[in-house]
Amino acid sequence: MEITDVRIDAGKAFDWGRTSEEYAKYRDIYPQEFYKKIVDRGLCIEGQKVLDLGTGTGVLPRNMYKYGAEWTGTDISPEQIDQARMLADTADMKIEFQAVSAEDIDFPDETFDIITACQCFWYFDHDKVMPKLAVLLKPKGKLLILYMAWLPYEDKIAGASEELVLKYSPTWSGAGETRHPIWIPDIAYEYFDMEDHEEFDLMVPFTKESWHGRMRACRGVGASLSEKELVKWDKEHRELLEAIAPEQFEVLHYAALTILRKR
Repeated sequence: MEITDVRIDAGKAFDWGRTSEEYAKYRDIYPQEFYKKIVDRGLCIEGQKVLDLGTGTGVLPRNMYKYGAEWTGTDISPEQIDQARMLADTADMKIEFQAVSAEDIDFPDETFDIITACQCFWYFDHDKVMPKLAVLLKPKGKLLILYMAWLPYEDKIAGASEELVLKYSPTWSGAGETRHPIWIPDIAYEYFDMEDHEEFDLMVPFTKESWHGRMRACRGVGASLSEKELVKWDKEHRELLEAIAPEQFEVLHYAALTILRKR
């Protein structure tokens, strides 16, 4: 499904379905510490019903399945959901997945204890989504917003790879990340109170191949470049990694989480 949003990449169209197989293979990269931060706060654990918005290939529910929560994942891309179902079925995980946008989800009122949004919150139409999420959460239910990004100004490999993305997608708005709390729109505070937030650094391990796949699966590359552009980018990025990267390395990221509690 092709998406065009003037808030993102200056309106350049992108389609996660074009990169779903690579997304499934190369973007399941959150370290265990990322999940521990969630569990230590008593979230997404046994006895809770959790809705994961923008689930992609189901990275969050699949990695947190062992903690016992009952998961449902939704995503606007049918191809992403196909990958999520396949991976969950292969691992014998009972997770419900639906191909539907966050704006169009439809569940009974007060269904969920927790709603999560990992790596996707800024895509939503918040005027539509925030009141809907408040209705879907049980009393005192919580909205958990999660994010992780490489730090291009502090990590040589990440910075060089990012420059190459910008060469082919100069309006890509995913560039130039620095540490900061997750942005929360004003309308959220009509329905939620801020309970907690944290920002912390992580070192994420890669090989040349897995980092290349991770970069290719990003919005500014695999989801938006033409086939001709993608062939050129692929060649240049592999040559770049041969020149500057060892076979195995770590990339400096920061992660952030925000917990909003339903009023």
